[in-house]
Amino acid sequence: MRTTDFSPLYRSVVGFDRLAALLETAAADTAGGYPPYNIERTDENAYRIEIAVAGFRPDELNIEVKENLLTVQGRKAANDDQRRFLHRGLAERDFDRRFQLADYVVVTEAKLADGLLQISLKRELPEALKPRRIEIATPDQSPLIEGEKAA
Repeated sequence: MRTTDFSPLYRSVVGFDRLAALLETAAADTAGGYPPYNIERTDENAYRIEIAVAGFRPDELNIEVKENLLTVQGRKAANDDQRRFLHRGLAERDFDRRFQLADYVVVTEAKLADGLLQISLKRELPEALKPRRIEIATPDQSPLIEGEKAA
């Protein structure tokens, strides 16, 4: 198993501690490949995460967003008391899958169909961060700002 030491990064950068923490978290991802997932860009500011959760019911799944961290958990209820398997190839184990979301990305919808959990996301920039047009004034007129009327 490989480990990466990010302490030199913390010593040489100022104000990028969140980025360094993201790199450290990504390097220490213990979830491996279970459950498999896709991340799809559906529009300029829209995304979809699809997670293969075959065998899980909606009440066995939990989706939570806290401080730009999307966490999807699956907790399978034990129901093996009456069943005797000769071969068990379907993974019905518990999982935690985490996704770091960029600023202003919000979850808009989650649905479960055909063994796939689909989580829709959208980037919603606040009005203050959106580009706005500024009129250029000439010496014989006063500058106009959007929303004002000329006198």
